[in-house]
Amino acid sequence: MKLLKVLVLVALPLYCFAGSGCLPLEEAINKAIDSQVSIDEYQNFLQPFTYGLEANEAIAELKQCFLQQSDETLSNFALMMDIIYNSPSCVPF
Repeated sequence: MKLLKVLVLVALPLYCFAGSGCLPLEEAINKAIDSQVSIDEYQNFLQPFTYGLEANEAIAELKQCFLQQSDETLSNFALMMDIIYNSPSCVPF
């Protein structure tokens, strides 16, 4: 199941050709971080990118992991994503 979570996270950047220029990837990350977004809303948002019960269960577990984090941790995660997007490796994308 953990492998499936990793594959879901890996598949989104490949679908978008990576980088912060990928609106669906950015939205998926922002919705994962947002504690106001429910698990069902998150699963519905990612529905076009997933297939099967296992993928939906993995998405639910992923979102639940974010829901259990403190606001400080979520803020730090968002900051980390901004740093990654603006890194020299991602700027060309």
